[in-house]
Amino acid sequence: MTQKIAIQVDDLTVAYNYKPVLWDIDLVIPEGVLMAIVGPNGAGKSTLIKAILGIIEPIAGSVAIYGEPYKKQRKLVAYVPQKGSVDWDFPTTALDVVMMGTYGSLGWIKRPGQKQTKAALEALEKVDMLSFKSRQISQLSGGQQQRIFLARALVQNASIYFMDEPFQGVDASTEIAIINILKELRKAGKTVVVVHHDLQTVPEYFDWVTFLNVKKIATGAVKDIFNDNNLTKTYGINYKVAVNK
Repeated sequence: MTQKIAIQVDDLTVAYNYKPVLWDIDLVIPEGVLMAIVGPNGAGKSTLIKAILGIIEPIAGSVAIYGEPYKKQRKLVAYVPQKGSVDWDFPTTALDVVMMGTYGSLGWIKRPGQKQTKAALEALEKVDMLSFKSRQISQLSGGQQQRIFLARALVQNASIYFMDEPFQGVDASTEIAIINILKELRKAGKTVVVVHHDLQTVPEYFDWVTFLNVKKIATGAVKDIFNDNNLTKTYGINYKVAVNK
């Protein structure tokens, strides 16, 4: 049986001040994979996610989510941004942040009710943050904040999840908790795309990988393309990584 295409990117180019940060990207991401985007600093990893989501306007190219433009499919997609891009001083509680994930399904007129509150509490429990539901987000640690934003994504019950460096600045137990949830999402048939820096953990955490350095270097199953040759092409040095295969 042919695997469905969850995300298709064709000829995508993004530039800042006339300097390309992504150049002519073609990318096909099958449904139900847990994919890492890896590459050096400045490679365009976060930009790729933002361009797919329409946060950044490309100068060329197109993106399809299950064969349709993102604007038509936005309810199928959840996004966890980088922690550094969030105003953590905004006066709101952990539960309020997670409840925001229910707004997309409600529209502008309806208010969240018991069903949405129950879903938010269940998502908090899943990330082991239920006891912090009334805590101001500014009072949480970096790892706790990341769990809250993961819970907000979970409550959307999306088909596709984009996560921009979800392991940045978290402790080991939070990293394990997050990757276990991401693997559960994959097991449920969801597609998960993660900007990731730690090359050592790619074979352990992911089954699909995209190498990126302004241009796409390679994409495919980890077991097939996560090798010294593609690492060297991506990082520009004779790269070897010790991994447990």
